[in-house]
Amino acid sequence: MENQLAKSAEERTFQYQDSLPSLPVPSLEESLKKYLESVKPFANKEEYKKTEGIVQKFQDGIGRKLHQKLLERAKGKRNWLEEWWLNFAYLNVRLPSQLNVNFAGPGLYFEHYWPPKEGTHLERGSIYLWHNLNYWQLLRKEKVPVDKSGNIPLDMNQFRMLFSTCRIPGISRDSIKSYFRTESEGHSPTHVTVLCRGRVFVFDTIQEGCLITPPEIYRQLAYIHKKCHSEPDGPGIAALTSEERTQWAKAREYLISLDPENLTMLEKIQSSLLVYSIEDSSPHVTPGNYSQVTAQTLIGDPTVRWGDKSYNLVSFSNGVFGSSCDHAPLDGMVIVNINHYVDKKIFENEGRWKGSEKVRDISLPEELVFTVDDKILNDINQAKAQYLKQASDLQIVAYPFTSFGKKLTKKKMLHPDTFIQLALQLAYYRLTGCPGSCYETAMTRYFYHGRTETMRSCTVEALRWCQSMQDPSTSLLERQQKMLQAFTKHNKMMKDCSSGKGFDRHLLGLLLIAKEEGLPVPELFTDPLFSKSGGGGNFVLSTSLIGYLNTLGVVAPMVHNGYGFFYHIRDDRFVVSCSTWKSCPETDAEKLVLLVFHALHDMMQLMNTAHL
Repeated sequence: MENQLAKSAEERTFQYQDSLPSLPVPSLEESLKKYLESVKPFANKEEYKKTEGIVQKFQDGIGRKLHQKLLERAKGKRNWLEEWWLNFAYLNVRLPSQLNVNFAGPGLYFEHYWPPKEGTHLERGSIYLWHNLNYWQLLRKEKVPVDKSGNIPLDMNQFRMLFSTCRIPGISRDSIKSYFRTESEGHSPTHVTVLCRGRVFVFDTIQEGCLITPPEIYRQLAYIHKKCHSEPDGPGIAALTSEERTQWAKAREYLISLDPENLTMLEKIQSSLLVYSIEDSSPHVTPGNYSQVTAQTLIGDPTVRWGDKSYNLVSFSNGVFGSSCDHAPLDGMVIVNINHYVDKKIFENEGRWKGSEKVRDISLPEELVFTVDDKILNDINQAKAQYLKQASDLQIVAYPFTSFGKKLTKKKMLHPDTFIQLALQLAYYRLTGCPGSCYETAMTRYFYHGRTETMRSCTVEALRWCQSMQDPSTSLLERQQKMLQAFTKHNKMMKDCSSGKGFDRHLLGLLLIAKEEGLPVPELFTDPLFSKSGGGGNFVLSTSLIGYLNTLGVVAPMVHNGYGFFYHIRDDRFVVSCSTWKSCPETDAEKLVLLVFHALHDMMQLMNTAHL
C-alpha cells in the first residue's frame, strides 16, 4: 500500500499540461512602446521620428482593430500563437530545411570516456543508442521529470515530439505527424531506422516485452555495417529530404506513384523512434577545438540523414556522436535534456556496458528497398548536388573559452547569459562599427504549449556601452556604469519576454490577422526600420543559450550577411559555436568568436579594475 501511495505521489511528465495558464496577449500600447525602443539603435533622428509617426498611426487606427480581432481569437484558444508560429516559422517555409532550419550538434562524451578512436563506433554506438532508448521508455511511462522554474512547472508538450515524429513535405505547406503515445494512451512504434551508405534498414527494439541490450544492438548495427561495406551503395533516398520543400513533396508523390510499397516504407521511417545515421567520416576534435565535429553534425552526408525526422542520432567512424533535429516540432531544450541524461549514464558507467553479453535469437534488421527509376535517381543526384553546394558554403567554428565561466560572473553578481550576450554586442560593434540586430531565444514555457519569444539584445543601453568601450576619453567608471545599465535592461527584457510580455510574436499575430482578413500589409511592417532592426526574420545575429549543461549546438545564420551563434555556459567556461556563409565577404565566424572572447576578458577586467 505504501509503495502504491509513493508511486501515485510521483509527478508524471505530462500531468500539469491541463493546468498551465493560456498564452496571454500583451497590451498593444506596451508592445508598440517596446518596439519603438528596439529600433532606436538603428535609426538617426529623422528615421526615428518617421517611424514614431507610423507606429502612432498604427496604434490609433488599423492596429487597434487587428488587436481586437487577436483578442477574440485568443478567447477560443489556450495558445493563440501555436498554429500560426508552426506554419509561419517552419511549415510554410520552402527553403531546404535540413541546412537552413534544422539544428545539430555533437554529444560531448569525447570530453570524458569516449575520446576519438577508430574502430569503436559500433560498440559505443550500441551503448549510445541503448541509453536513448531507455529515455524513450521513461517518457512512455511519464517518468521524465517535469522541467520547472523554481516550483513552477513548465510546458512539456514538445517532449512528445522527440520520438516517432516526422515532418511530411507538402506542395505549399508541410505537416507534422507524431506516432508517439505514452503507455497509458496505447501502442507506440518500437522500431528504429538505420541509414548507412545510401541504404535503409529497420529493426525492432523490443524483444519478449523488454528493451534489447547493447550486445544485441551491436549485433544489429554490425550486421548493417558489414553488409553496407561489402556490397554496393544504395540509391540514397534520404538525400531527397534535404531538397527544397516543394521539390521534395513532388518527388515523394512520384515515388509513391511508382509503387504503393514505397509509401509503406516511407511510413516505417516516419513512425520509427529515431533515425540512426552511420557516417563514414572521422571529424577532428580536440579539447580546444570542436569546429569540425560540430560542422559535420549539421552538414554531413545527406544520404544518411532523414532531414524531416525530429531526432537523428549521428555516429562517426572515430566513435564520436551527435544529433541532427528538425526544428519544427521542438526546440533545443528537449535535446539538451536527453543529451544530459545520456551523458550522465555514459559517465556513470565509464563508457561501458556492464550487463550480460548474452545475445538472444532476434530477427535480423529488415532492409527497406525502394522501387526507383531514372527520374527518382536523377532527383536524388540533384538533391545531393544542391545540398553539398550549400553545405560547402557554411563556415562553422566551435571553441571553448576557458578563462572563466558562470562561477566568476555570478560572484560579480552578473547574469552569465547577459554577460556573453553583451560580449557579442561589443564584438560585433568592434568588427563592423555598427550595432548588430540580435535575436536571442526567450522561453515561454510557463504557458500552455509555449515555445519561444524574441528577445532583442541590441538595446540602446548596450549600444551606449559599446560606444563608450571604443571611446578612449571615457573613464573606466563610466564604462562600468554603462555596462551595468545594459545588464539591467537586458535582464528586465528577458523576464518580460518569458512572462508573455514580449512584442515580436504579438506583432506577428497582428500581421497574420491582417493577412487572413485580406487587408493590405500595415505600413509598420513595410517601414525600412522594421527589417533593419531585425523584424520579419532579418536579425543579423541569431543566438541562443543552450543552457548550463554539456550540450553544444549549431544553426545556420538567419540572413546571408548574418551569424548563427549558439553557446552553453559551465562553471568554468563558455563554449560557443558560430556559423556564417562563406559567400558573404563581410562575415567571418572565426573572427567574430575571437572578438567575443576578447570582449569577455575586457568585461571581466572592467569589473575587476573599476571602483564602484
